[in-house]
Amino acid sequence: MEWTAPAVVLEVRPHGEGGAVVSLLTEEHGRHAGLAKGGSSRAQAGLWLPGNLIEARWIARLPDQLGALTGEMVHPAAALAMDDPLALALLSSACAIAADALPEREAHPRAFHALVSLIAHLAGGAETVLADYIRWEALVLTELGYGLNLDTCAVTGTTEGLTHVSPRTGRAVSAGAAAPYTGRLLPLPAFLRDGDSPGDAAAWDAGLRLTGHFLERDAFGARHRPVPEARHRLADRVAALAGAS
Repeated sequence: MEWTAPAVVLEVRPHGEGGAVVSLLTEEHGRHAGLAKGGSSRAQAGLWLPGNLIEARWIARLPDQLGALTGEMVHPAAALAMDDPLALALLSSACAIAADALPEREAHPRAFHALVSLIAHLAGGAETVLADYIRWEALVLTELGYGLNLDTCAVTGTTEGLTHVSPRTGRAVSAGAAAPYTGRLLPLPAFLRDGDSPGDAAAWDAGLRLTGHFLERDAFGARHRPVPEARHRLADRVAALAGAS
C-alpha cells in the first residue's frame, strides 16, 4: 500500500527514539497518520510543524497499518506565521479542529481545499483571512452533518434581513422575527452570507461565537470531547481585537 499526495500537517507526537507520529490532511485520503522516522530530530523538526503544506509519501504493507511517512516541504506556513501571533493562533486552531473533528481516513475534499487556500493566503496577515477561516469552520460543520441553514428565515421563509441564528436549530432568523427573542439568539454576521465580505473585528467575534456554539455542542460535544484549547485561544484574541476597535 502506497500513496503520494499534497498534505497539511495537522498534529505531531514524539514516538520512540527520535520518531514522530504525524497526522496529515489530504484530499483523497482524509485525515491520515503515519510514522515519520527521525521526525523528532533537528533535521526534520521544521518539516513536521502543524500548518505546513508538504508533499507526503505514505507506505505500509497492509492498509490498516500505521505506515511509514516521509515528506518534502512545499510551503513553510508555520515558520512564516511565527512573527504574527494572530496568524499563528488561526493556524493552530484550524489544525487542531481538523485533527480532532474530521474522521480518520475519510475524504473531505472541500474542507481540505478550503484549508489549503487559508494557509496559502495567511502570509497576507491573519485579518485578511479571518472571515474565510470562520466560513471554513462552518464548512467543517456541514461536512460532519451539522450544517447551518443561513439561507432563509426559519419563521417567515424570507431570504432578506437575516440577522440571527437559532442556537437550537442552526437556522437563520430575520430581524423582525428575532426582535422578541434577541437575547436567546446568536447574532449572524453578514460575511457568513456574503462570500466576498471581509467583515471586521466585531463581526469576526460574532462569527466565532456562532460557529463555536455548534462546534462545542455538535462536532465535539456529541463525542464528549472538549473544543481544542487552540480554538479558545484564537477566540480570545479576536474578542480582544473586537474590544479594542
